[in-house]
Amino acid sequence: MKKIVLPGLKTAVSRLDIDPETVKIDYPENPDHGDFSTNVAMAHAKRLGMSPKVLAEKIIEEYKKNMPAEIESVSIAGPGFINFKLKDKVFSEEIISIVKGGAEYGWGTSDKNAIFEYTDPNTFKVFHIGHLMSNAIGESLSRLDQSQGVSVTRICYPSDIGLHIAKSLWAMEKHRSDIPVDSSPIQEKTAFLGKMYVEGVQAYEADVSNKDDIDALNRVIYERSSPTVNALYEKGRGWSLEHFELLYKRLGTKFDETFFESDMASVGLEIAKKFLASGVLVESEGAVVFRGEDHGLHTRVFVSSKGLPTYEAKELGLNITKFKKYPGTDESVIITASEQNDYFKVLKKVLTLIDENVGSKTRHIGHGMMRFASGKMSSRTGKVVTAEELLSDISGMVSAKIANRGFSAEEAEEISDIIAIGAIKYTILRQAIGGDVIFDSSASISFEGDSGPYLQYAVVRAKSVLEKAKQQGIEEGKGTISGSKRWSKKGDGELLLPKEASLLEKLITRFPDILERARAEYAPQHVANYLINLAGAFNSYYGNNVIADKKEPFAPYRVSLTKAFVTTMTNGLWILGIKVPKRM
Repeated sequence: MKKIVLPGLKTAVSRLDIDPETVKIDYPENPDHGDFSTNVAMAHAKRLGMSPKVLAEKIIEEYKKNMPAEIESVSIAGPGFINFKLKDKVFSEEIISIVKGGAEYGWGTSDKNAIFEYTDPNTFKVFHIGHLMSNAIGESLSRLDQSQGVSVTRICYPSDIGLHIAKSLWAMEKHRSDIPVDSSPIQEKTAFLGKMYVEGVQAYEADVSNKDDIDALNRVIYERSSPTVNALYEKGRGWSLEHFELLYKRLGTKFDETFFESDMASVGLEIAKKFLASGVLVESEGAVVFRGEDHGLHTRVFVSSKGLPTYEAKELGLNITKFKKYPGTDESVIITASEQNDYFKVLKKVLTLIDENVGSKTRHIGHGMMRFASGKMSSRTGKVVTAEELLSDISGMVSAKIANRGFSAEEAEEISDIIAIGAIKYTILRQAIGGDVIFDSSASISFEGDSGPYLQYAVVRAKSVLEKAKQQGIEEGKGTISGSKRWSKKGDGELLLPKEASLLEKLITRFPDILERARAEYAPQHVANYLINLAGAFNSYYGNNVIADKKEPFAPYRVSLTKAFVTTMTNGLWILGIKVPKRM
């Protein structure tokens, strides 16, 4: 809808010595002020030597010379804001267009290609809530790109090599009699791995001889020199990967490609050696490092003094490999916890020095932590909150909440899981990505207010209205909208409309603009906040209007509006990775 206003406004300001690319329009906080607003007059008045109101008047004068037919009025408000009001019929025409267009509303087109890497769990360790946050954010960001026509490749980079695995295997060898049998549930197997990791960490820190043994075992794992160790390694690795796939399916994620850290070790080592010779990396006390201080960063080790590639070297291998396998990539986005922000600044600099194409197109997005009353989680001490535990706890709370609503046990379990996942994802995505999330279990599952279930319930309610309308034989409006006004006597093929456009209609038509902004800013919170306002507008509309009543002359259009609402909400929730249950 902004495209109705913006081109003419840019033309108008360009005639007044204002750069049209500096012009931005927003939605006024108060709907009474119009449908769009710009502060361009206030931004340029001083430079042009006139008051904001005088400049605003001149801009409006120029704008009206070629004002679009869809504009009802243009006015000045406050110190110099310019407000634009669209004709009411513009909104009703858009609603009918949404209904006719089906499920594609809000989607865009693009010839770009993007890679999104996210989640990246560690084998032999639990899939914790930090991985859950990365998954929710990465999935939403990738869906934002996908919704706008970008060809998206989703990548996961599990850690399946390194000291943490040596710590786990060291403990597993001491507890061979306790290793779960192959027929044991996967959750039991991975819980055992988690316990072994904690025991290995504690042993490594408590005793020098244990540390030496684990360091030696790490080398054996890396070199794959022991059939016995290899077999135990493959068993634990397989359990972890199987469990990860079950969680991805539950969360609605399907990765197109999985790169393993173990596969990147030799690739990264060769790259490090190559660029040691070129001078990008240097030797230091037997190790190969990047001297970040020369670039305003910090030093990182890429090859240890023992000749082993570090995580940094493997990252070089991974990112170079991504672009080799997907040469048409326009952007590669990596989502991790913000604790790695400084690390990725160094990595990006090294990538840029090695390959400008890779470095310039690689972007890191750091997210905050999920916190509870006990503070930050810690896998080192064993006080870790797993994703599965959180999902189970919230699902159980939802199950208790809907216990008396007449659902079968199977249906209640399915509904509870969908609502629980929606509650958690919404809590993660409702605020800017970089900040910490304080998770409040009770608030997250509320069917009222600022929550995922509130959004899901609004869609379920709207769908029930559509079902009622269908039973009464009320079809959505398919007629024309004639004249300069929305309302007129109903004629042949003409749709009868309420006299004024509702807030619900106006909010629905903002959806494409919201998606465009959210994608440009890597900010799914814009979608989450928009959906809350949209759901509130529908609930208010539902409470004040009769929708599914065949005797109501406006029923066909109101059914159309409800259908457009369902389409918009469903598409918006898909962006957030949130499903809608059939009933609630």
